[in-house]
Amino acid sequence: MPDLSDFPITSRWPATMPDRIQLYSLPTPNGIKVSVALEELGLPYEAHRVSFDTNDQMTPEFLSLNPNNKIPAIIDPDGPDGAPIGLFESGAILIYLAEKTGRLLPGDPRRRYECLQWLMFQMGGVGPMFGQFGHFHKFAADKVTDPYPRERYLNETKRLLGVLEQRLDGRAYIMDDDYTIADIAIVPWLRTLGGFYEAGALSGLDALPSVQRWMKRCLERPAFQRGIAIPA
Repeated sequence: MPDLSDFPITSRWPATMPDRIQLYSLPTPNGIKVSVALEELGLPYEAHRVSFDTNDQMTPEFLSLNPNNKIPAIIDPDGPDGAPIGLFESGAILIYLAEKTGRLLPGDPRRRYECLQWLMFQMGGVGPMFGQFGHFHKFAADKVTDPYPRERYLNETKRLLGVLEQRLDGRAYIMDDDYTIADIAIVPWLRTLGGFYEAGALSGLDALPSVQRWMKRCLERPAFQRGIAIPA
């Protein structure tokens, strides 16, 4: 049985199944990426809820695994050398899981890097810009009278959606017929934009036919349906 005692986070969230991947997360756009990937890959894991309501992410135990105090994070008891490994940053975790299983990331070097560039498109563009727009649109509308921040991020959100619409024209997924970590990374943010942020019409998301078809295709996957509710 793997010994995870070297990871202080396990003192706050004990592993009842230490031979499984330990997931520390919430069903936010970034958290959903990893739970969906784990479900899609069929990897055994144990989910632990990191509650923002009680500032779990700021506790010394959580910070010992992710000093950047963000979810998700994982411990894999069966790391690359057979020893446990801890990881944070959702994009890095997705790459790790894909390489561990040989799935959700093309094997051909050219297509592999093409897929990774779209993962980075989400990490560096879609996530930060959608998140900032959502903040000023939904949470700070009554606090910031200057319209500039909201308009700045709204316009960038529209631009990024236009890039996606162009990419998905005539394609089933970001990488043509191959469902990959790029799809898993991007879709939760679009789901949040139209749902939680209630900005599907304002951002133009609702009027993008290729994006809408792709989102529906991804969201209907059984693993996606399961992953969006983990941890409960």
